[in-house]
Amino acid sequence: MGMALNTIYIVGEVVWGLRAHALALLADAGHNLSDVLGLGVAWLTTVLARRSPSARFTYGLKRSTILSALGNAILILLVTGGIAWEAILRLLHPAPVAGWTVTIVAAIGIAVNGGTALLLMRGSEDDMNVRGAFLHMVYDALLALAVVLTGIAIALTGRMILDPLVSLFVSAVIIAGTWSFLRGALGMALDAVPAGIDPAAVTTALLGLDGVRDVHHLHIWALSTTETALTAHIVADPAPVSGAEAAGPDFLLKRAAEMLAARFDIDHPTLQIERTACAAHMTCPGRADAQDGPPLNGSP
Repeated sequence: MGMALNTIYIVGEVVWGLRAHALALLADAGHNLSDVLGLGVAWLTTVLARRSPSARFTYGLKRSTILSALGNAILILLVTGGIAWEAILRLLHPAPVAGWTVTIVAAIGIAVNGGTALLLMRGSEDDMNVRGAFLHMVYDALLALAVVLTGIAIALTGRMILDPLVSLFVSAVIIAGTWSFLRGALGMALDAVPAGIDPAAVTTALLGLDGVRDVHHLHIWALSTTETALTAHIVADPAPVSGAEAAGPDFLLKRAAEMLAARFDIDHPTLQIERTACAAHMTCPGRADAQDGPPLNGSP
């Protein structure tokens, strides 16, 4: 519904922007177009992320949501750059603008973008894709308000230079709001530790479990915009973990997985339990001791 409303509004903005020679309206239409494309891609990748893993894509297509977020951020910056360039040209070669037309069309945009933002508000709390779309809708509503004020000012004062100046201001706001989103999406694409998770705190929490003497080879990355994975090697005491239900490494794996999910929202941990620490520059063996049976690896 949000995509349909914004598509209709974009067509209206382009038509009236061309008729009124209003670069501010065309600038807002360009940004709204990138938002509609972003909403479409975000929806598509959300569907793809639900597909079951296969022999080739063993995690499924969850990372498509990260690529979607990154692509949307790049697209917004490209569109905004084109708008800023056109605004600079308009500063050098001013053109007449129908102020009241700009005001009326932009006022409709406040309702359309604000309504779409409300539709996305609930899902924006847990998903970077949805949060990005939500923030863009909020930005659009605020920027449409700026265009309304510009249209009124042009109608009352006749100062056509306000149109490109506001377009440059709008472009600067969009770039500022998108830059951090781009950095976050790029970090996810490069397997950076997700925002809000401190690897040192994760290590400390694992060391706090009974029977854990050391933690190394810790890696944390995003599987998608909503799921986080972790791998680590845990050096455990030879003695069984304390407690009536303790059953050696299986019990420790269970406790570690529950703790990681509850405290850090890490829902895909893969832990290797060892009895002696391996060198940091070496690949740890799959078993703690050749005489002690099978490897003590686990993915709860």
